Amino acid sequence: MGLLEHMAKNDHLVFLDADSGKKRTLQEMLFPMEEIGRMGKKLVFLYLNSDIVSTATYLSFLDTQHATVLLSDALEPILKENLESEYEPSIIFDASRDHIKGYEKGKLANEWSEITLFIDTGKETKVHLKCKVLLSTSGTTGSPKFVKLSEDNLLENAKSICAYLPIVGHDVTPLNLPLYYSYGLSVLHTNAIAGGTVVSGVADILQRDFWNQMDRHGFTSIAGVPYIYEMLNRIGFLKKNYPSLRYISQAGGNLSQNIKKNFNDYCKKNDIAFYVMYGQTEASARISYVPAELLEEKITSIGTPIKNGELSLDPETDELLYKGPNVFGGYSEKREDLETWQKIDPLRTGDLAYQDEDGFYYIKGRLKRFVKIFGNRVNLDELERFLKTTFNIGLVACVGVKDQFILVSHCENTISDDDIKKNLFERFKIHQASIKVKHLKEMPLTSNGKVDYKKITATSD
Repeated sequence: MGLLEHMAKNDHLVFLDADSGKKRTLQEMLFPMEEIGRMGKKLVFLYLNSDIVSTATYLSFLDTQHATVLLSDALEPILKENLESEYEPSIIFDASRDHIKGYEKGKLANEWSEITLFIDTGKETKVHLKCKVLLSTSGTTGSPKFVKLSEDNLLENAKSICAYLPIVGHDVTPLNLPLYYSYGLSVLHTNAIAGGTVVSGVADILQRDFWNQMDRHGFTSIAGVPYIYEMLNRIGFLKKNYPSLRYISQAGGNLSQNIKKNFNDYCKKNDIAFYVMYGQTEASARISYVPAELLEEKITSIGTPIKNGELSLDPETDELLYKGPNVFGGYSEKREDLETWQKIDPLRTGDLAYQDEDGFYYIKGRLKRFVKIFGNRVNLDELERFLKTTFNIGLVACVGVKDQFILVSHCENTISDDDIKKNLFERFKIHQASIKVKHLKEMPLTSNGKVDYKKITATSD
């Protein structure tokens, strides 16, 4: 039984459009896919936003054998073109474009909406039978590197999450995180399987409109990455009451201990459960969690493995290793990679960790050069390559500082801080407030002539 069939068994499930206030059943959400379903397994690009049409389009393709690549519709046009040139999808959904060269338009309509698909059945991209959803490892940077996930990966992870989150049939759950982000996608899957009302088209959680929608519809949960909680802490969330709120969840990177404690204290006082979780896109979202009732005691922990998952430590390096039915089938960096499916056992997380006497795990560092900013994973080496090319410079160093900001260090006198921030925002959509620039007289190097990132990080304050 697949994801959509599990959703169809949920008698409480209804989809609410936050804009119009209209409710629709799962069956009413779906577009007729009979003709598209007869094509044989194809590669599909879905450029999504937060509206209910995007949700309906994704759910409709779940009901086919096709493999869908989930992407942000806000990607720069050149990045979209690069990805499409590399992967040659047979079908594209992108409400922001009127035409795509080489593709014909096809219309799909249900009782309440109509969408345009761009179709080129001549594309011969082959996709492995198991491959169902592909998610970017780099947020909104337009990198061609995708994580290959099967329907079983996604379903097993959703069932494991449902085993610890208190999802019930009278819940009203906002999709306040993007569907092209594994955390946001898991919120949709888990609540469609076990919840009640799933709300699309919600405003940005940091805008007043979101809280007006919360008052109007009675949201029972909120999901957030560290940046969201940091901002909620600043804008006075903890000074107000939210009668409908039953639980909140946090993943997507490390939230500072003091803010975590502030939210946990608030939640305990207001009878709200606070779940701190750890995961990776390579594990279909979730790997571990801290039970809400133990968060105060284990405030800096990533918790224990989810149901049917297993964590361990590499005895030589202390790298955190994970096994479970939600582990992906490998990366795709080019079209040919879609034809293969790897059994990855175990998943090497790239994080260094230790375990306490109660079996709880704690992250103590990273092996790889990735950071999470605003919940998006950013490849620091990719940023450096871009800056070197754009500004024609030889030495530049990018380091992540406590998952809070990216420090860019360079030795050029002719480059302004604003130019660096502006270019990184335009290309990678990394907010300028998350970038700090430091001009150095001399780039610190190791004995073998490589940039000494440890020294740069040590001077980041």
